[in-house]
Amino acid sequence: MKVLLDTHAFLWLIHDDDRLSRAARQTFLNMENRLFFSAASMWEICIKMSLGKISLREGWSQIIQEEMERSTINWLPIQRSHCVEVVKLPFHHRDPFDRVLIAQALVEDMHLLSRDNRLSAYEIERIW
Repeated sequence: MKVLLDTHAFLWLIHDDDRLSRAARQTFLNMENRLFFSAASMWEICIKMSLGKISLREGWSQIIQEEMERSTINWLPIQRSHCVEVVKLPFHHRDPFDRVLIAQALVEDMHLLSRDNRLSAYEIERIW
């Protein structure tokens, strides 16, 4: 199964955060799953850091890269088709980063690993 990691899910996974559900941990640990981290999530992390909304330790960018390699998490760039899909989405959710993730999950036929139950309003399979 192809699984796109929501930004918070990725950060919680690499820090083994207690907020992760059992299903999230099992999905992450199942070697048959192909995991993906979106450029939209990296962009969201950078925006939130620049606004002071989140704080990550020194070397955070390298840590993210190393964790992706160690956990065999694939990079998912934002494609034109993902942007076009955003236009088609109803406004169940207004967060622009989440809307790109939803569009990517739809276009790439992926499940979305996210705690945000509002994402279930879309035609995607949400895991949590």
